[in-house]
Amino acid sequence: MERNRTHRTRRLRSALIAATAASGLLLTGCNGVSDSSGDNGQSGKADSRQNSGGGSGYAPAPAQSGGAGEQQDGRADGEQGDTEGNPEGDFAPAPDYLSTFALDVDTASYGYARRTLADGHRPDPSTVRPEEFVNSFRQDYERPDGNGFSVTVDGARTDRENWSLVRVGLATRTAGQEGERPPAALTFVIDISGSMAEPGRLDLAKDSLGVMTDRLRDDDSVAIVTFSDEAETVLPMTRLDDHRDRVHDAIDDLEPTDSTNLGAGVRTGYATAVEGLREGATNRVVLISDALANTGDTEAASILDRISDARREHGITLFGVGVGSEYGDALMESLADKGDGNTTYVSNETDAREVFCEQLPRNIDLTARDAKAQVAFDPETVAEFRLIGYDNRRVADDDFRDDRVDGGEVGPGHTVTALYAVRTKESASGHLATATVRWLDPDTREPHEEYGQLESEAVDEALWDAPSRLQVTAVAAYFADALRKGDDNWTTLPGAPSLSELADRADELADTTEDKAVRQLAEAIDQAGRYED
Repeated sequence: MERNRTHRTRRLRSALIAATAASGLLLTGCNGVSDSSGDNGQSGKADSRQNSGGGSGYAPAPAQSGGAGEQQDGRADGEQGDTEGNPEGDFAPAPDYLSTFALDVDTASYGYARRTLADGHRPDPSTVRPEEFVNSFRQDYERPDGNGFSVTVDGARTDRENWSLVRVGLATRTAGQEGERPPAALTFVIDISGSMAEPGRLDLAKDSLGVMTDRLRDDDSVAIVTFSDEAETVLPMTRLDDHRDRVHDAIDDLEPTDSTNLGAGVRTGYATAVEGLREGATNRVVLISDALANTGDTEAASILDRISDARREHGITLFGVGVGSEYGDALMESLADKGDGNTTYVSNETDAREVFCEQLPRNIDLTARDAKAQVAFDPETVAEFRLIGYDNRRVADDDFRDDRVDGGEVGPGHTVTALYAVRTKESASGHLATATVRWLDPDTREPHEEYGQLESEAVDEALWDAPSRLQVTAVAAYFADALRKGDDNWTTLPGAPSLSELADRADELADTTEDKAVRQLAEAIDQAGRYED
């Protein structure tokens, strides 16, 4: 269970409750519930200045106003006041019943695990991040009409008594037509060190970048920076228009050489992006590397400190693309998480073309900056819970509405899924959880919120009888859980099947969904079973 409040806070909260009871005050909210997402779950908009919730009275941490540690109504940091729409005046849950994290759309961990298994061995447990396995698969969440998120909360019962898997699903609007997005200013920072000579690294990047160049719009711009022992801008920011040949020539001339000074590459890349900054465009640095840094700055924090002004003042986001059988996963993941971006991993031509030719051009635009989610579990019905993954994305509960605290960047067409293992109390009935997502408008930086709720009867159905996409989510999480065996932080998830059974489940789901990605998941699980200790 997640604990980040102090004993003093508990005393303050208890005193507040007692004072309220003595005075006979009835604290009520004014936020209603709209847009039902099902018989047992609800979602709706929440005023960004208020505690969002619903009839249950269990809501996220109170909103903050001025300085850190001061709540909107003047209460001390950590105190919980009444919530919206609660006619009985109940208070929000104790801090132990809150879970807060920054959104993450990375998928590199799953891609690298598949590559490692295909090469004949299991991935290092430290490279397995369950949220990136879960977020690698298509979901069927309802999409919002405009910018922002829809919130879907559902779940199902596992084979272990009183334990369920609860899924919090967030979705942005679908990506619009190509002409609807703003123009892009993309600075490609390409690793040309000696290790990139291995097949499936630089050759893969060159081929995919060439195809992507032909698919970008005339009003898009491209710059190219290379790095080995030093970094060089080989193509300044260039409007495509009639200059695609210049871009193709620069790509064709890329050849591997020398060592890997990744820090110099990132610094030069951001300097080039700032020099070629385009107002009204999406300015992004795209780092393509095996991230095996061995010269110059090799620590993510040090590299990011040197480019902090470019990130904060100009809003230039980082997209990391990992390649290679040997891959510096930890460095690439840290750069993306702390660099307002995300990562993916490509191991073959199909993956690379999907990333560069489909995903990147389609999702150049952003719909949300510094997005965070907070889930409030009802202590009347929930005995304990555990967020599966997001270990490096946890946020202090009190920082949920502190917009100075970094969150995640999400574009159109994305879904974000968080899965919880939840143990309900005996004969639990009624409200289980309220999930709220908060984000900043990418242009105005205005905060917005959306929320959804879950009732206990919504998790009565057995997991393997649940809708197929929920089952796929569970299989991905269980697979990651099995691969984390040996990690110091590893604890088996409730109801975890054997890898053999999991492979059978995935195989059935591949037939049901007719989804190529799910078929690949089944194959990866089968491969992992062969290498099981």
